[in-house]
Parts: sequence; structure tokens; C-alpha cells
Amino acid sequence: MTVTKDMIISEVLNNDRGTVPIFFKNGLHCLGCVMASGETIEEACVVHGIDCDQLISELNQYFAAPKK
Repeated sequence: MTVTKDMIISEVLNNDRGTVPIFFKNGLHCLGCVMASGETIEEACVVHGIDCDQLISELNQYFAAPKK
């Protein structure tokens, strides 16, 4: 999976719950809120003052890493 800024947060979470710590580490803590089901990653980053490029990079590194 390749994560992009225009993806809905819940789309990433539904694909792999292992991404939760990455969202938390980057300051997105309300993953269960109603907005997460309709808000893009970029929209959430703007609202919360988070570096979107950094978050996307970490998520893509996670998905690129071999799984055990």
C-alpha cells in the first residue's frame, strides 16, 4: 500500500491497525473520532499543525518494510 495525503485516515487504519502508533507519534490521537472516517490525512495534519510529509513518509516506510 502506498499512502498519499488525499487518503482518508480510516482507509489506512482499516488496511493495517499497526499504523496506529505512527499516527499517535505524529500527534494524531483521535483516530476513533467521527472525523477520522471522512477526513483526509492532509486535512487532519493542517487542523492539528502536523508535518504531513513526515507522517506520510513514516507510514510509507511502515508499509514498505517486510512483515514478520
